Amino acid sequence: MSTPGKLYGVGLGPGDPNLMTVAAVKAIAAADVIAYHSARHGRSIARSIAAEHIREDHVEERLMYPLTVETTDHPGGYRGALNDFYEEASERLAAHLDAGRTVAVLAEGDPLFYGSYQHMHKRLAHRYDTEVIPGVTSVSAAAARLGEPLCEAEEVLTIVPGTLPEEELTARLAGTDSAVVMKLGRTFPAVKRALERAGRLEDARYVERATMAGERTGRLVDVDPESVPYFSVAVLPSRIDQEPPVRERGEVVVVGTGPAGARWLTPESRGVLQNADDLVGYTTYLDRVPVLRPGQRRHGSDNKVESERAEFALDLASRGRRVAVVSGGDPGVFAMATAVLEVASEPAYSDVPVRVVPGVTAANAAAAAAGAPLGHDYATISLSDRLKPWDVIAQRLRAAAEADLVLALYNPGSKSRTHQVAAARDLLLELRAPQTPVVVARDVGGPEESVRVVTLKTLDPSEVDMRTLLLIGSSQTQAVERADGRTITWTPRRYG
Repeated sequence: MSTPGKLYGVGLGPGDPNLMTVAAVKAIAAADVIAYHSARHGRSIARSIAAEHIREDHVEERLMYPLTVETTDHPGGYRGALNDFYEEASERLAAHLDAGRTVAVLAEGDPLFYGSYQHMHKRLAHRYDTEVIPGVTSVSAAAARLGEPLCEAEEVLTIVPGTLPEEELTARLAGTDSAVVMKLGRTFPAVKRALERAGRLEDARYVERATMAGERTGRLVDVDPESVPYFSVAVLPSRIDQEPPVRERGEVVVVGTGPAGARWLTPESRGVLQNADDLVGYTTYLDRVPVLRPGQRRHGSDNKVESERAEFALDLASRGRRVAVVSGGDPGVFAMATAVLEVASEPAYSDVPVRVVPGVTAANAAAAAAGAPLGHDYATISLSDRLKPWDVIAQRLRAAAEADLVLALYNPGSKSRTHQVAAARDLLLELRAPQTPVVVARDVGGPEESVRVVTLKTLDPSEVDMRTLLLIGSSQTQAVERADGRTITWTPRRYG
């Protein structure tokens, strides 16, 4: 029996034969069989790139796709038809390898980057001696042809296929620094809409057939959708050193960052922060925002100047700046959205665009860490009596307790407010059983996270500070100690 041949996955680069690597040329020269994929018209871009290196004595294997985007009556649908094709194609190559022939499978760009070769690789690499020759990707080629850096310093590059659902594209593009969207063609209108919704359309560049005949580059917003082929990409280049555009009117977006920083940011929140010229907020919350891009201005202030902070942000926006007002948790829950909207309603700022982007609330974060104590009806109450009298707070606590609602208690205590937790506990003990589960959640998501389950009777006010949130169970809330020693809580969805 013959010694099996060797399999090469040969990356050819983006199209210009001069961008083939020396290793790629050597692999083709060493091969007995040259294989390449093609559509049903029979032409192969991969073969055309490597044409000058293919000899007359090479055996050529054209792996012709049975379909590209059209429908099929295959019982397994589109994926089933392609899977059968890959199985048949890989066995054709396996026959050559078993006969001792060396096989080079040609691949545009890089063999393992959105390439057809990878389907052969997954089926053959574990059976035969295999070597993959990397190639210059279309991503690198596009950036080179644009002459603009893709990413710099701590910027994050995201590469996505245009075939993703539009909502997913929007989220991905909103939450990154730089991006390349592959596989345009018929997806171009959806990609363009996603870029616009992500606030990045003006930054976007377009590259068609990079390094190949018919190359075209320019601003994506100027491209006719009917003219876009499959071999084109959208590029969001690095924004470092970019000057913000001059605008007649900016906007204010109040952003919820979640309870503890970067990992709690939603894609939409991250996108707003990425796109802002100025970040405004309580210094503690601003410090939770990751370093997003150079050139952004940060304006920190004390926690007790919400109206002044809102007015400052609106004034910046009135002068053409895009401003993100940073709020912990959700901006509409005891946070900055109300302050901004109140000032924005004044005649001086009535024409400044304002919107609110939600975030993960402290109550939801604490509940998830403890189990599901908010699984049924609940009330959210702030124990701070700086903006409303304690009599009102006590009245609301009593009403919620009499309605048998789970309670999420915000702002329970601080250095200057020490009596509220004890007063609330004593009031609730008049209406709730002493064994009612209480979740004491401190710094959820942060480095000092502590989540404990105690009873209403044993709740110790001295252990509660401004970074703590309390969840007081209803008559139905359960607390169970698990085998791992952790106590979990939940409130059944059925009542009674």
